[in-house]
Amino acid sequence: MIRSRATVLAATLAATALAVSACASSSSPGSGSSTSSSTSSPESSSADSSSVDAGPSGSGSSDALSSDALSSGAVSSGATSGSSDSSMMSGSAGESSGSGPAGSGGAPGSIVIGSANFDESVLLMNVYADALKAKGVTVTLKPKIGSREVYMPALKDGSIGLIPEYSGAVLAYFDKTNTATTSDAIFAALPKAVGNQLKVLNQSKAQDQDAIVVQADTAKKYNLKSIGDLKPVAKDLILGAGPEFKTRANGVPGLKAKYGVEFGQFKTLDPGGPLSVAALKNGQIDASNIFTTDPAIAANKFVALEDPDGLYTAQNVFPLVRADKVTPTISSTLDAVSAKLDTDTLTKLNEEVAGGKDADAVAQAWLKSQSLL
Repeated sequence: MIRSRATVLAATLAATALAVSACASSSSPGSGSSTSSSTSSPESSSADSSSVDAGPSGSGSSDALSSDALSSGAVSSGATSGSSDSSMMSGSAGESSGSGPAGSGGAPGSIVIGSANFDESVLLMNVYADALKAKGVTVTLKPKIGSREVYMPALKDGSIGLIPEYSGAVLAYFDKTNTATTSDAIFAALPKAVGNQLKVLNQSKAQDQDAIVVQADTAKKYNLKSIGDLKPVAKDLILGAGPEFKTRANGVPGLKAKYGVEFGQFKTLDPGGPLSVAALKNGQIDASNIFTTDPAIAANKFVALEDPDGLYTAQNVFPLVRADKVTPTISSTLDAVSAKLDTDTLTKLNEEVAGGKDADAVAQAWLKSQSLL
């Protein structure tokens, strides 16, 4: 009896061992693990991290998209097909790490590129976009968002992932106490100033500075050569510029602080755009803030007043991008663009756009000429 019970016990233990073995084999790397790895493989994690361009860093959810991004179609249809669920399953590790696709197999990634509300920014947006698309990056455009005061919050909340920028202006926006004025000094100070959420890619040699511009007749009448020469006569003159120029540190407040210049009237127009140019040309205003690469200065024989006290610092063009959108493909492609872009080139491209050519067509033609497309 004892032996028979022992035999039964032995058989029971053997059966249990077989069952355990069967369970173990069902979760081996060759079977069940393929299911779990599919939610966190390089292919899926890179797609997850790049599928939502408008979500804040590390949210891992498309619910966090801004209403602005949704209404403007900022999310590319090719990048959102059924990937939000899997990104939530994998915890959006790629997105929260700040280098999603870069750390997951080197996928090109996807990005929303915005621009400020003036033509040169739109041109640069297209230059960046076309160069990236040629390298397989999924790109969505949001042109003419507005001034820096509008698009910088959009960059921070993830509504856009990249925007063409100007070094000195960005430094002044983030660090109003910094006194750097040269290209190298400003660029060295930028990474700390913008913080970990944003990434400063290589700057180009192209510069587009602010300038106070007057008609040749006005310069001759008042013997104007530098901004300071306006001081005794500005009270009788009208300054026209974009609305933000009225309050920016290098705008109306800066003219007063740096040169003691106070205009009698400020007329709100556009930032260095066709309205400002037309108003200056037609005598509706006496001075305006126009950018130095604008072909309208030479075409209308306007005079850009000298700035000996350095109210306007170096303004090198560079791509400012969200750190969580940077991939090796995005950074290397945009660095290659910056290496080819200089002030003369940017001025010529602006002339083409001002002459009626489509900004995207101008961008593509230049990229092809530089073997970047």
